[in-house]
Amino acid sequence: MTNNDIISKGQDYVMNTYGRFPIALVKGKGSYVWDASGKQYLDFVGGIAVCILGHCNDEINKALTEQAQTLWHVSNLYWIKPQVELAEKLVRESGLDKAFFCNSGAEANEAAIKLARKYFYRQKEGQRNQFIVFKDSFHGRTLATLTATGQAKYQEGFAPLPQGFVYADFNDLDSVKELVNENTCAIMVEPIQGEGGIKPAELSFLRGIRKICDEAGILLIFDEVQCGMGRSGKLFAFQNYGVKPDIVTLAKGLGGGFPIGAMLATDQAASGFAPGDHASTFGGNPLATAVATKVLGKLCDQDFMDNVKQMGDYLMEKLQQVSDPRIQAVRGRGLMLGMEFAVDSKELVELCMQKGLLLVGAGPRVLRFVPPLNINQAEVNQAVSILKEALKEWQA
Repeated sequence: MTNNDIISKGQDYVMNTYGRFPIALVKGKGSYVWDASGKQYLDFVGGIAVCILGHCNDEINKALTEQAQTLWHVSNLYWIKPQVELAEKLVRESGLDKAFFCNSGAEANEAAIKLARKYFYRQKEGQRNQFIVFKDSFHGRTLATLTATGQAKYQEGFAPLPQGFVYADFNDLDSVKELVNENTCAIMVEPIQGEGGIKPAELSFLRGIRKICDEAGILLIFDEVQCGMGRSGKLFAFQNYGVKPDIVTLAKGLGGGFPIGAMLATDQAASGFAPGDHASTFGGNPLATAVATKVLGKLCDQDFMDNVKQMGDYLMEKLQQVSDPRIQAVRGRGLMLGMEFAVDSKELVELCMQKGLLLVGAGPRVLRFVPPLNINQAEVNQAVSILKEALKEWQA
């Protein structure tokens, strides 16, 4: 089938929930993908920060194949060996105490919201059910996580939204203090805002939030769905700040492309859940956890993480050297970088795609760079070269 054949059938049968680009990707290897016409693209989207070891990684394929020949699925009514192994490794590396597994970032954040409320309910403080979240944040597409998301465009048309969410300004500690009251149960924040424009939290901001939570007995939730799993140059983004949360949520890169989400919590926070309080049929299934265990093993290799930092620094340096009067800022951490423009950058994304580079926006004016974490210098050079060519033709 050609690109046009696939697109035509897709328009007939697939629900119209994405503004899709006019190509159909059919194959991938490493940092590259190919469309149905055989055209090659350098992929700096990676499923939006998901394919952290590139496409069709041999070691992940082996882990998946071996598990697929052993056991696909059983209920969480039984202990699952690769799930227990993954939980142990996540707990050990994070410094938290317990893990819950699900299938996506939205599910992980939904679980965190439920856990925070149930925790205070079990403390006989059920009135403490309000969350402080942040403008420009993104936490998912369920009704609760959509409400936690501080962007009105995602919420439009879904009223009535759940109650109990108030919005502070990111990197503004005073705006947080103004919202804290006797009904606050948790503060939920991304250490690096993703969909909000690739905005890293300031050190004083996260440390200040931790202090507020400690003083008021509030739970601190870090959403690391996009910025976690090595993306920031550390295994967990919070490790860059020396600030430990009570709950952290993960997904995207955790499975290297295989769907899996996770919520980690301290023993104290985790005590909010008892059997029957929350569950997921497919969460932590043998296939997903076997793959994620292999991915996590790679991320825990210090040489691998050193390369992430080196390539992140190199990409940042190369992007900062790009000269164009429309560029307003280049920011981010590790291999989660954004280039902000004074104008809408959608046409620039399309120009880069035509020239063989896949990029995606993070808001209307920010180009997002989230390549595989095992990207190399030659591929960074190729990406920046294509970007420069596209900028010359861009008429915005």
